[in-house]
Amino acid sequence: MAELLDTHDPVTAPTPEKKSVRKKHRFGRPVTWVTGLVFGFFFINLAGVIGVPLVDSFGTRWFTSWLPDGWTTKWYGSAWREFSLGQVFWTTALASVLVVGISVLVGVPAAYALARRDFPGKRLVLLLFLLPILVPPITYGIPLATVLYKFQLAGTLTGVVLANLVPSVPFVVLTMTPFIEQIDPRIEAAARMCGAGTRAVLLRILAPLLVPGILAASVLVLVRTVGMFELTFLTAGPDSQTLIVALYYAVFSAGIRTQQSIDAMAVMYTLSMLVLLVIALRFVNPTQLVTRVKEDRTAR
Repeated sequence: MAELLDTHDPVTAPTPEKKSVRKKHRFGRPVTWVTGLVFGFFFINLAGVIGVPLVDSFGTRWFTSWLPDGWTTKWYGSAWREFSLGQVFWTTALASVLVVGISVLVGVPAAYALARRDFPGKRLVLLLFLLPILVPPITYGIPLATVLYKFQLAGTLTGVVLANLVPSVPFVVLTMTPFIEQIDPRIEAAARMCGAGTRAVLLRILAPLLVPGILAASVLVLVRTVGMFELTFLTAGPDSQTLIVALYYAVFSAGIRTQQSIDAMAVMYTLSMLVLLVIALRFVNPTQLVTRVKEDRTAR
């Protein structure tokens, strides 16, 4: 009906200009096409990087055909036995838990001091906390590993934990500082006026309010530690390798290994990181920290 009105009514009849506009909207702008091609190329590459090891880890043989000749799950058991993944997963979990625990114990009080106190050189201290996060780990990892080897700490689980604490503690400090700044200092003052001591204020007043921030910082540090390659590679020994370092040695060390077993190990590492990232996004909104800080300062 609308098309009949457009053709018979001289006012609403489609002009050549209107037809060209409709055609342009129909086929989209060049920017839309370029954006679609870029994103399509990215997702195709991502699917290839993830899909090829995944398919190969379940294939019996795969040479020139589009798909493997057959399907099996034996490579996962083979990888578990060949690379001692039980010990590797235990070392990864133990090192990550120790790094998270120590980082929270050290970082939360430091973040509280930075959020509540003004002192000379505070900006310089914040800059020093930022450096291990902004600077590539390999730049300070080699001198750090040299020091740890000098004191015979490298090659052990202790060395791995100490090396990973260097970027993890500042990460906790910078993550927790906005959460602490959101808490009104008058709440602490009121608790002290009611007779609460410092320990009671920290455990009964601040701790429940800081639980979301502590969970967010802990999960992010956990993801960072499991995925940290440079520092762990420089300080790990045969019995203190995390999963990512063990995967590197499986690919590049001397000896003949079945490619399907290596791909199965890579799939297990990818799945573990995917689970951690999903958990992290469950507790952390990437824009939450900046938005809350801005809102809090505006309210003040």
